[in-house]
Amino acid sequence: MAAVSVVAALVAGFVAWPGAEKADATPSAAAAPSAFVHPGVAVSRGQLDFTREKVTAGAQPWKSAYDRMMGSAYASLSRTPKPRAVVECGSYSDPNHGCTDEREDAIAAYTTALAWYVTRDERYAKKSIELMDAWSATLKDHTNSNAPLQTGWAGSSWPRAAEIIKYTYTGNWANSGRFATMLRTVYLPEIINGSNSNGNWELSMMEAAIGISVFLEDKASYDKAMAKFRTRTAAYVYLASDGPLPRTVPSQNLDTREKIVKYWQGQDTFTTGLTQETCRDFTHTGYGLSAISHVAETSRIQGEDLYTTDVGERLRQGLGFQARYELGEAPPASLCKGTVHRGLGPVTEVGYNALAGRLGHAMTNTQKLTERNRPAGSNNLFVAWETLTHAGNPR
Repeated sequence: MAAVSVVAALVAGFVAWPGAEKADATPSAAAAPSAFVHPGVAVSRGQLDFTREKVTAGAQPWKSAYDRMMGSAYASLSRTPKPRAVVECGSYSDPNHGCTDEREDAIAAYTTALAWYVTRDERYAKKSIELMDAWSATLKDHTNSNAPLQTGWAGSSWPRAAEIIKYTYTGNWANSGRFATMLRTVYLPEIINGSNSNGNWELSMMEAAIGISVFLEDKASYDKAMAKFRTRTAAYVYLASDGPLPRTVPSQNLDTREKIVKYWQGQDTFTTGLTQETCRDFTHTGYGLSAISHVAETSRIQGEDLYTTDVGERLRQGLGFQARYELGEAPPASLCKGTVHRGLGPVTEVGYNALAGRLGHAMTNTQKLTERNRPAGSNNLFVAWETLTHAGNPR
């Protein structure tokens, strides 16, 4: 009789693999604000004002970060956009038909939007608009195996640029509606349902979906993306409180220890701060941690401070764990068979500022790595100029 009850419960969905059950238990209540804050994707007006004040005063590290940004190709006023109707991206960018062009034009749109805000030179606002308009007039689809990830990467930068331009530039952006339509019809459908690939995919896709939802003021998409983000974050960074095994995403059916270990790159010893991709390499791990920090920052601006939840704790531990080894500490034999592949990237500034600066957590290794890497530049995918926008930013 007991066995029958257990089977019935399993069928009904009341008993599940422990990891899946925990991950699925993340808050599912509506997360979207009653009214969206603009600009409100990764950086707020208050943060932009702080950045401008520091650069204008010649204060460090903001002035050197600004100089690095302005010296980059992304800030060039002579940049010519390279849109195409179909962007085709295969695994490891093979084939690469417009993939690099799209990502870098999106970063350039964000860069010139930042340059506009700091300088008030409307040539930069017009350049940002030119880049956004060129793509919104042309792009129809993303194809091939990396289409979801490509859409997530480019789709993370576009709304950051658009938010700054739409809500701070007093000139005319006649095609802002067409740009919004592109985000709604070309980008959002490709990413909103998530991915069962490595965790950095879905985290980047949800970052883009949440940023786009803010720009579109789409509460339903915001809530759907945030729910997926919360579940994926819980399954991406391990905490000892999760139990003997990491949490999982229910749709992936990682219902045995063997499957989980395989998905975690063969790692069978789980330590607080370890990520699902640590034993793959730190570069991809950095993509995931960066996306977590960007979503947490956007959510905070929109009124829900995820840094004070398990999301913040996972980010804090994930950054600290990776920073130890990125700084050169030799890994024990129990971690990735004693070998790690470093290269975390310029991804620590946002999380460090929020968790150590605003919330007061001690983050010694993350602080050392963050300060060593200043002024942080761009990873040429979806991360750009975060020393400039977030170093020591209290707003």
